[in-house]
Amino acid sequence: MTEHLGGAVIPTGFDVPVEPLRRATHFTGEPGCIAEARAFAAQFLEQLRTEWCADIGRGADGELLLVVSELVTNADRHSDGPYILELEGTDTAVTVSVCDSSTALPQLFPKNPQRIGRHGLEIVHALATEVAVERVPVGKRVIARFMLRR
Repeated sequence: MTEHLGGAVIPTGFDVPVEPLRRATHFTGEPGCIAEARAFAAQFLEQLRTEWCADIGRGADGELLLVVSELVTNADRHSDGPYILELEGTDTAVTVSVCDSSTALPQLFPKNPQRIGRHGLEIVHALATEVAVERVPVGKRVIARFMLRR
């Protein structure tokens, strides 16, 4: 915001773009990592509520935690090393990013209620508005964008 006082322009500081809230953590694959990732994401959502006044839709908490669980579980199962969970959010959306050391890209299988397992990416695609996978120098990154209110 800019105030005009007698023809002079006085910056008030409110015209500076606001950066999204960003948090990252890493996991080694020890037992309990998936629960820790969910707790990390729940704390992130609470911070969005209090600092960004995010209006998080009914059920969005659980859905976002499910997206985090699925992506972290895939990294835990399919990589040989540590993995990183990154969250970036505003008052309307959260981007979940998981980097791991596996170069194998995840596969989205066709819907099949008789199939046991391998539904993780299917769940993520159903809940997220965008899903992308990219190779990084040490493996891959899976990114899911999630709207807080639908």
